[in-house]
This record gives sequence, structure tokens and C-alpha cells, in this order.
Amino acid sequence: MYLNFVNTMRTEKEIESRIIWIREKKVMLDRDLAELYGVTTKRLNEQVKRNNSRFPEDFMFQLSHVEKMELVANCDRFEKLKHTTYPPYAFTEHGAVMLDCILNSEIAIQANIQIVRVFTSLREIAFRNKEMITKIEKLEQRIGIHDKELIAIFDTLRKMLQTPTPPKRNRIGFIRDDE
Repeated sequence: MYLNFVNTMRTEKEIESRIIWIREKKVMLDRDLAELYGVTTKRLNEQVKRNNSRFPEDFMFQLSHVEKMELVANCDRFEKLKHTTYPPYAFTEHGAVMLDCILNSEIAIQANIQIVRVFTSLREIAFRNKEMITKIEKLEQRIGIHDKELIAIFDTLRKMLQTPTPPKRNRIGFIRDDE
């Protein structure tokens, strides 16, 4: 298993596909990280328990039963989790980095470098999207202002293009009685 990982380093897309959103955080599950780091899930979780102080709530949390069942229902690759007795642990980017410190192997170092790169590129994409959203909102505001101005222009043009009815005039001059 170790040699297999070293010989076939994961691509960014493979790692990115293992990052999921849970509790409004980008996380990786313990089983995916164990595979990337070249250890069993059991070994990874043992090391985490031995070094529990290194993993505060914002680095790692255990999924609830409901969250686990939702993952199983939504993703085929989590089908094996259906029958596990313990819900998996979810690690944020910082938790994945901390795992490198406690596993301390060459495979863990190489895997960690790739994982950090993927998390960083996802953060950059999110930042670019935020900039794009801001630009779109500004454009919508401008268009809204222009829409009002265009409506006013078209209203004025319609008024100008209507055939005016001549105003009723009072006659000048002699008026007969029979009129």
C-alpha cells in the first residue's frame, strides 16, 4: 500500500473530489485521509486519540449519525459507512495539516503537501468568485440606474412622437349671433 501511493501520487482533482462540505466547512473524512497518508483508518484515528489536544473542534469533529446517513444517501462512495458503528471524523484543512505532524512519515509529508495545495487552490477560487459576485452586483446596480434613465428617455420620446392635437383656440374677430 505504501509503495503504491508513492508511485501513483494523487492528482489535485482526485484530492479535490474527496473534499466535502459539512457544517459549512470544507472537510475530508478520516477514511479518505488515511488512504492518502498510506495508513489504515484505525491507525489514523488511534494517533488522533493519542494526540487529542492537537485537534480542537475547528480542526476536527465527529459526524452525527444523521450526517453520516445523509452522506451515505447522497454519495455512492460512502456506502461502506452505512454499516459502521462509529461515525467518521471530519478534518478541516488545519486538521489535515496536523495529521502530518502526528503521522510523521515520508508518505504523509508528500500527501500533506498535495492536500494543502488543493485547499489553497479552492480558497483562491472562492476568493475569485467573491470578486466576480461583487462586480456583478455593481453592474446590476448600474443597469438598474440605466433602466430608470432609459424608461424616462423612452417616455419622453413617446410623448414627442405622438401627433399633437391642436389646442382649441378662441377666434379673433367678429362673432355672429347664430354661432
